[in-house]
Amino acid sequence: MIHVDQASKRFAFTLVELMVVVAVIGTLISLLLPAVQAAREAARRIQCQNNLRQVGLSLLQFESANSAFPASGWTRPGLGNPSGSYLSWRGVCLGFMEQANVLNRYDVQQHWWFQNNLQVGSLKQPTFLCPSSPAIEPVLFVPPKAPRPSLALNMPLATTDYEAIMGVRPSLDAFTYDASNRFSIMHRDSRTKFSQILDGSSNTIMVLEASGRPAVYRRGKQKFDAHNEQAIGWIDSESAFSLDGSSADGAAEGCGVAEGCFVAINARNDNEPYSFHSGGAFALFADGHIAFESEAISILAFAAQCTRAAND
Repeated sequence: MIHVDQASKRFAFTLVELMVVVAVIGTLISLLLPAVQAAREAARRIQCQNNLRQVGLSLLQFESANSAFPASGWTRPGLGNPSGSYLSWRGVCLGFMEQANVLNRYDVQQHWWFQNNLQVGSLKQPTFLCPSSPAIEPVLFVPPKAPRPSLALNMPLATTDYEAIMGVRPSLDAFTYDASNRFSIMHRDSRTKFSQILDGSSNTIMVLEASGRPAVYRRGKQKFDAHNEQAIGWIDSESAFSLDGSSADGAAEGCGVAEGCFVAINARNDNEPYSFHSGGAFALFADGHIAFESEAISILAFAAQCTRAAND
């Protein structure tokens, strides 16, 4: 009789068993990927919020040093800009963000589009960026916007995902807003003091997400046939905007609530609040706190947070 050594038997997966194992692994991966992606986005959101908080601290330090907040952009002499150059609020706040080395290279006696300043503007400032935003194609030519000439850039300007909200367009609600009460904290050539925030610093937004610019987005999709002559970099002084309101698809802007422009957030990114987060966007209030504003918010409720003295 021939005895077979049981220990010498060779075992192997059958083809059916191997297919079952592969199917199980594939199912586990498909279940795991959304969780990993969600965890990564949660981390990006936290970093985005922290960056905006740093922006808020720099603005509050500027206010402490100058007894007023900076303007969203200057066209004449003002706080932090005695020469009256066209400068952005981000440029004058660099010194309060541990970026004095960058500020020292920035000639604030000249407009931001002068050649040396364009080199400074090409330097990436991570604090001005939300990691949830996608990379965009570099912009090397900028059409003119008086008094700025057209710009042929050797290096693209570094972008920003945060912008000052200047206030509300009166056309949004003509019964509530006019030239006397439509402004927020930072607008063109402003020098707003805390005492002028009559609606309360914890109720008034001064900076919010306006991501993806100068590329143009509508409801998460980039419009390659549309161009933005503003918001071409963090150094740009012409990128702040007032709340207009958009149609649900982002195609129309500023047409009024009754005509369908009733969306406040995430419909369009050129001159409206916009983020690449699901469900809303972060906003920085004048007291320094950050809130996540739902894109489902009523535009009139959101508008009430974008003015400092409208009694709403």
